[in-house]
Amino acid sequence: MSNAQTRVKINIDLNLAGHQFGELMLPWSDNSIPLGYHPTPLISIKNGDGKKILIIGGTHGDEFEGPSAIMRIARALELDKINGHIILIPALTFAAVQKSSRTNPLDNINMNRAFPGNPNGTPTEMLAHFLESELIPSCDAVIDLHSGGKASFFEPCALATNSKNKDLFRSNLNLAEAFGIPLIWVLGKNNDDRSLNSAAERANISMMAAELGGGGGVSPEITNIAETGLINILNYLNILKTKSFVSKNKIKKIELSNPSASIYAPSKGLFDRAVKAGQSVEVGQTAGWFHYLLEPNRPSFKLTFKYNGFILAHTNRGIVEKGEMLALVANDILPND
Repeated sequence: MSNAQTRVKINIDLNLAGHQFGELMLPWSDNSIPLGYHPTPLISIKNGDGKKILIIGGTHGDEFEGPSAIMRIARALELDKINGHIILIPALTFAAVQKSSRTNPLDNINMNRAFPGNPNGTPTEMLAHFLESELIPSCDAVIDLHSGGKASFFEPCALATNSKNKDLFRSNLNLAEAFGIPLIWVLGKNNDDRSLNSAAERANISMMAAELGGGGGVSPEITNIAETGLINILNYLNILKTKSFVSKNKIKKIELSNPSASIYAPSKGLFDRAVKAGQSVEVGQTAGWFHYLLEPNRPSFKLTFKYNGFILAHTNRGIVEKGEMLALVANDILPND
């Protein structure tokens, strides 16, 4: 990671107590803003000397359950019930959120594949560098809320990075368990080191992410889960003193240990899905049928699972491109793993 100074600025003083509403100021000259900055909304809620947490939504611009949950707690949190510092960024890639786009329209880069970033790079790279070099290291914990966006649907789950630092891994798991969803996706050797999770790991900061459904809209039920999970985390860290609502269901831990277990589109065509996220599947079970609408004389065929597993996510799309994920298949982590 570059040691060069960040170009991103904040227009409020994060050291001040109280509720503050400000912006990350991203300097980038283009046709829409030739002289000035592109804003990323930021909310600071500070009282007392407790822990500091960074809560992020809108890393991808077509994922709205996280931003909705963050805006809910931003309005609901009462200053006198807080002991610590809560930094909320409800729409990290703000230009993407405005366009409901997975990637940033300013440079067409995926924010969650841009770390550790570049202080002299494109807008997404500059923002990634600021987070990894300035904001994340100053915190005690980081939360990043995702969903499947317009393209896919995830069974709601918390994510914890399996760090080589076992103390950090335990801390990540504790956050994920405190969130309250009874499904935890453990990110292991197949995790992408360009993600925000990896940025937190490099900074040795505890972090959990969440995948919260998908579809490109806002699910009331899943947004409620996210809102409750954030309150649970704030209580767990003793930043907030209210009642937690942790699930009494037994926690299931999964990992993507076998990339070959997932199913991807063999070509462009119509995927006629037969399964959904959250269900277990067996070898030989039908995943769906593949049709060629533009070539109706071409035979349709059945796609089947090659391995047993658990469907973590499925595509939301009917027409799919070659190589696109159709069913993301995970495996249970056994107690002694």
